[in-house]
Amino acid sequence: MTMSNWIALGAELEEILRLTTPPVAISFSEQRPDQVLAFDDPVPPPMPDGRTGRVPAGCVFWVKATERTFSTVPEDHGNCSVGRLTHGMATLDGISGNSDVAELLNSGWVGMDDVVMIPTISTRPGAVTYGPLREATLPDVVLLRVNGRQLMVLSDALPGLRIEGKPQCHVIAIAKEQGEVAASVGCALSRARTGMRVEEMICAIPAGQLGAVVDKLRRTAAIDAGVARYAAEDARRFA
Repeated sequence: MTMSNWIALGAELEEILRLTTPPVAISFSEQRPDQVLAFDDPVPPPMPDGRTGRVPAGCVFWVKATERTFSTVPEDHGNCSVGRLTHGMATLDGISGNSDVAELLNSGWVGMDDVVMIPTISTRPGAVTYGPLREATLPDVVLLRVNGRQLMVLSDALPGLRIEGKPQCHVIAIAKEQGEVAASVGCALSRARTGMRVEEMICAIPAGQLGAVVDKLRRTAAIDAGVARYAAEDARRFA
């Protein structure tokens, strides 16, 4: 698919769903793309367990990617052990001794039985590229930030839509590895790190299915709009 196709699909997504945040494209590769600038924010001193990275967690890249395209390497994601796990950058054994994992387990936020069931990317990437969908060439996943109304339209258009919970970054793995559209209500860990608004949720779409998803959304949004007009007109009797 050409860049013009992604531009058109992204524009239609924004119009149909009335998105306030542009769709983000995420691409996994064996090495950094030559033509894409590297994300080069400074790296803070590591924690005693060695954790550090260029952002507090990989989900922060989603926020920065609404404005520009950049590439990252696994080391850039190193501060959040959970994100490293879901994105195939670390094994469970490799992160189990980290202080952030200990905090999550000791607090009761998750149990080890939950952790072992988290969907993950199967192959360790050499690089992950993020950016606005309108600038994408060959993404693997399209990420949307949606509110309750927008998620309603997505759910109407895609019966059986998977709606997940914590950690929200695992919906990226579901979209890429399992080929399913998946939404997440978010998680306290990511919301604190990204500053997502309280009404925001995310939805991850396999990029190869985006055209079909947009077609379904187009039809569903028109039907929902018609039903909403009927309901609004009917409600006037009670004014």
